[in-house]
Parts: sequence; structure tokens; C-alpha cells
Amino acid sequence: MARGTSTLICWLALACLVVVVPLSAVLVWTDDRAPLSLGAKIGAVWRSTGQTLRLGGEVGPPQRVLLSVLLALIALLYVSTVISVITTGFTEKLIDLRRGHSAVVESGHTIVLGWSEQTPTVVQELLAALAHRAAGTVVVVADRDKTEMEEELRAVVGHAFRTRLICRSGRVTDPAVLARVGPDTARAVIVLPPDDPALDAETVKVLLALRAVAGGAEPVPVVAAVRDDRYLAAARLAAGPRSTVLETDDLTARLLAQCVQQPGLSHAHQDLLDFAGAEFHTVDEPSLTGRPFRDALTAYRTSCVVGVVRADGAVLLNPNRATRIRDGDRLLVVAEDDASTVLAAGPPSVDAAVMTSLPAAPPRARRLLLLGWNRRAPRVLAQLALHAAPGSVLDVVTGQRRGSAVAAAAAAAGGTLPVVLRAGDPALHETIDALDVDAYDSVMVLGPDRRPGLDGPDDRTLVTLLLLRAVEQRTGRGLFVATEMMDDRNRVIAPVGPGTDFIVSGRLLGLLMAQISQNGHLAVVFEELFSATGNSVRLRAARHFVRAGCEASFATVVASAGRQGACAIGYRTAAAAGPGDERRMFINPDQAEVRRWAEGDEVIVIEQPAPPHDG
Repeated sequence: MARGTSTLICWLALACLVVVVPLSAVLVWTDDRAPLSLGAKIGAVWRSTGQTLRLGGEVGPPQRVLLSVLLALIALLYVSTVISVITTGFTEKLIDLRRGHSAVVESGHTIVLGWSEQTPTVVQELLAALAHRAAGTVVVVADRDKTEMEEELRAVVGHAFRTRLICRSGRVTDPAVLARVGPDTARAVIVLPPDDPALDAETVKVLLALRAVAGGAEPVPVVAAVRDDRYLAAARLAAGPRSTVLETDDLTARLLAQCVQQPGLSHAHQDLLDFAGAEFHTVDEPSLTGRPFRDALTAYRTSCVVGVVRADGAVLLNPNRATRIRDGDRLLVVAEDDASTVLAAGPPSVDAAVMTSLPAAPPRARRLLLLGWNRRAPRVLAQLALHAAPGSVLDVVTGQRRGSAVAAAAAAAGGTLPVVLRAGDPALHETIDALDVDAYDSVMVLGPDRRPGLDGPDDRTLVTLLLLRAVEQRTGRGLFVATEMMDDRNRVIAPVGPGTDFIVSGRLLGLLMAQISQNGHLAVVFEELFSATGNSVRLRAARHFVRAGCEASFATVVASAGRQGACAIGYRTAAAAGPGDERRMFINPDQAEVRRWAEGDEVIVIEQPAPPHDG
């Protein structure tokens, strides 16, 4: 074999002759119909050998025998070459499939470009969103091995029976790679941000590559995200008018500030953003055309109406109750899915006798504690300052070298929220023990920024949470803690009490991108919900809508909230199921459900925030 192909062929031919010729001779000599003469028997042996080795098997003059052998060899060479070409081509296709380099022939699919901490979350939510459809396809493209991607995703999302999950390998900035996955026929394209904010320029390059692939055709809606706001304007220009570009740091800061002001709010956001349970949908309801928005609030038994999507695409979240529903408008609802949003068979059970009309309490002066500092901390401070009531104060505990950064952030916030810097490491017990943690209304914990060569950014956060949990156990008083985390898996092992809100930035971004990719109108909805000035999700005491201790249907709460300019979408119970458990939260309950509303119950509403005042 080491001497080359020609030597190998000769030896194989000799080995075959050594086996075939004797066996052919045995067949001829043992055949009752074999010729009697020796020459005829030798000719029969040659014909058997030729037929076995496809060498013609002609007998007669030597020239005829040689020509038959030559023709047989030519035929053998041709057939072998054809088989080799077919086998090679088939093998190359199999290798392409295994490596993820083959083209995707799909239509109406959702494409996920890039690989980051959001990828498993986005894919899992897309599969959940497409589960109720007859068929759907999610295509993931990243510069990674196809088999590794499939194994990692299957470990998280399992097996989807109706939805196909396809992985392809290649650089997502290469137009040739993008063209193979059919972005021009896709339903939506999701461009994930890299884990390192310094690589946001690559996101802009991916968006430009998508436009190059689309050419002059109508671009497919794109949902992208950047971590550094310096690339936000460029990314939006590259994405085009039909696309949505989110900014991760700003989004995280807004939600963290909201949860500090209203402990427990993160659970409502989580329920609204994932596809497990109720989320936002848009539905057609021609029977309500011409009627005011107030009539739509209690029109459904299993859905909560929160807005109107005009025929021109404008979204009115929690509009004026006298707003008329026009021809071609769609209703924005919180529901399990589109199919469950059907008009109630009869008028809702509304008991006006138990309704109350207490306005929302304006924010009071609060004492806040911020443990740690990162690049999102100035944004958190700015969001807190927008609604800080006079007399509020923020204490920041971080290292000595952060003093100038804290001072600059406080100055940028306009001085409306006094900031006091306290030097110390929040991951050390002597720092936490030196603070009178019980004196603070809320505590925020921020981990360090993700940097190469350092431990996971959540590691120090977990240590700080452990120290705060020790304070709770020592004092017997629960703390309201809002924590930012990068990895959702660390939330499970976090040593916290029931009063802790988690803002997992990676998972949050993934949920948002998945929601917007399936319904473009939701980009405007979430932008307003997470803003500091527009309508937002809030928790209000149930006694603001119905008398405490009375029995009333949820439709009564919805109607009472509607009179006060709010859209009720759920409630949270006053008591937990057991010691140390969370208070139970229900999004989009049955409006016919009748329950006794306790003093500590809270209603989840969408409304304009109340202006701050002195507490």
C-alpha cells in the first residue's frame, strides 16, 4: 500500500485471480454439463473468471481475448469513476451538513445571528412562541461548531416536536454566509450583541451585511441590541426603519430603578416577557369598532385589554377611556394567546357597591443603599433621580478609586438625589456589618463589569447577597433587595430572602428580543413601559379599587381601575403560601373569578406614574 495506487491495483488483481480462478475451475470440473475436452474446460474456466471480475470472458484468438479484456477494463474504469464522483459529492454534502455550511431552504422562519449569553434564552422563547403553530423553524447562525451548538441548545430547550431547530456555522458578518440562511424570506432576524461591549461595532457590521444581502428588496424586520450607547445611532442607521435596536445597559438600569421603588415588580415583568403564561398580543375585534375604549376593558373574560394599535401602526398604551376604536384598529391585550381572546358571552359581573376611588400614593422620601459599581451604575442613579421625592438620599458603597465616578454620576443626575459615598468592599463582612442596613428602605447590589481574565461577575454579587442574608437572619427583618445578575443560573443558588428582585440582564434582553421579533408593535409598548415618564407596570394596593375584606370579581377591579385611568392586568396576594415563600402573583386572571380582597393585596396595573412629593 505504501508503493502507490498502481502497485496496490496489481496486488489486488493478483489476489482476486488466486481466489477466483481455482474456484471457477472447481465449478467447471464439478458441472455435469461441462465440456469433455481440456481446452473447452479451460475456456469455460476463463468465461467464469471473466464474468466474475467483469473482464468480458471472451474466448478465441488471443487478439479477441485481449480486446474483450481492454473493453471490460474501460467499462470498469468508467463505472468506478462515476461511482467515485457520486460518492465524493455525497460525502461532501454530508460534511457540509455536519459542519453547518449547507443552505437553508425555508420561508417564514426566524433567524438568530451570533452566539452570546442570550442565545439559549432567545431560542427557548422562540420555540415556546411557535409551539402552538402547525410548523415553525428557528435558524441559529454563529461562528461555532454546528454540533457543539446543537448539543448546548438541546441541553437547555430539549426537543421541540413542532418547531425545527437548525444550526449553521459561519461568520455572521459575511454576506455569503447570511445568504445561505435566507434572510430575504425570513419572518424576522435577531442580531444578538456580543458579550464584550467593546465588540458592538461587529453588530453594526452584521446589520450592514444583512442590508447587502437584501439588496433592493424590502428588508426583513430586524431586532438587534448593543451594550455601548456610543454605537446605538450607527446600529439604528444600519438596521433600517423597520427594525428595532435595543440598548442593554439603559434597559437594565431602567428596570433596576423601577424595582427599587416597587419591590416585587420584577416578577410581573418576568411573567409578561416570557412566553410561558400571559404576554402581550394584538387581536382584531370588529364588533367593538366605534365604541369607546372603556367598553373594551371588560369585553373579554380571559384577556385584559391595555391599549389600541391604530391601523397606521401607532400604539396607544392605556389611552383615554373616551378614545374611540376605529375601523382597522387592533386591540392590545394581555392573554395566554390569540386564540383565547374571545368576547365574553354576557356582561361581566361588576359590583359597583364595593368599588373605591383612592388615588395612587405619590412616591415618598426614601433612603437607598447601592452596593457596588459598574458601567450601568450612573444610569441607575439618573433613573432614580427622575422620580426621587424630596428628602430622598442614596448611599453608595464602593472602592476608593470610584469616588470621582460616583461624583460625576451624581452631578449628571442634576443633584436632585443627594449621593453619599462610603468607601468599602461590599463583598467583605466588615463592610456590611459597619452599615445600618435595616435603616434603608431598599438595597441595590451591582456586580463588577465582565472583563477577560477575571472571575464571573456574579461571584462577588453572590458573596454580597450572602452577607445581606446573614443580616436578615440576625435581625429578623426582611430587606428589600434589587440585584443585577448576568447569568440566570446563578439566581437559583443565590442566598436571598423572599423580598429580593432579580434583574438578569442577559435573560431580560433575550426575552425582549424574542417578543419583539414575533410582534413588531411590542417595541413601542416595551419602550414606554420601561421609560421613566410613560405608562409603566406598577403595584397598587387593592384597597385603592375595592374595599378591603369584601368579595368582588376581578372584572370589578378592572372596571374600578379603568375609572382611575389605569388598566388592571393581575394581582399579588398579601400572604405567601408558606414561611419564606414569595407572595403569589397572578397575571391575567379570569375576570369572572370572585375572591375576598385582603388588606395587603396588591393589583398589577399599567398607568402613568404619580409625581413625587415630600414624604
